Amino acid sequence: MKELSLNILDIAQNSITAEADLVEITLDETDTTLKLSIKDNGYGMSPEFLASVHDPFSTTRTTRKVGLGIPLLKLAAEQTGGGITLSSVQRSVDPENCGTEITAFFHKDHLDFTPLGDIVSTVCTLLQGFPDVDYVFTHTISRAAGEDGAAESTVISLDTRDMRVILGDDVPLSDPMVLLWVRDTLEEQYAAAGAHTAQ
Repeated sequence: MKELSLNILDIAQNSITAEADLVEITLDETDTTLKLSIKDNGYGMSPEFLASVHDPFSTTRTTRKVGLGIPLLKLAAEQTGGGITLSSVQRSVDPENCGTEITAFFHKDHLDFTPLGDIVSTVCTLLQGFPDVDYVFTHTISRAAGEDGAAESTVISLDTRDMRVILGDDVPLSDPMVLLWVRDTLEEQYAAAGAHTAQ
């Protein structure tokens, strides 16, 4: 994929297919590294499937026989000298703490680093397509000390659980006005951080 934001969208959709009602997308970025984590509370994977999930021909989908989300993310991370870790607990084993977490680490200064891309559109697409799911999006951008000797850290965030408290039950997250507000809010946070939303 040309943008990591598309990998994030694909894997988040897998989480929703696994009956997750909470998906947490966390980005920790420095000048030279990017750590991406996608965590859900879905029904989890069996140890056998977890062992084979890096295989592009391994999928739980019935609509297509090839699952590329995790293998493509793994390739994108490894080609920068990074890698991925994957953990999962099945709902049948632990209903209270079930789910899957994928963490990928990238070296941004590598020639083969795939840019993050339009992450704001990814968040909006998830809200529009799956408005009954809650999302926690956090992007921490840390910059090395500048000439003044001070390091900088900025957090861009959105939590739909807080939004639901304000909106009430009558306004879905997929409402066009809500989506416009989300886009504007995230873009304003990125602008304040001096970061572009399509990197």
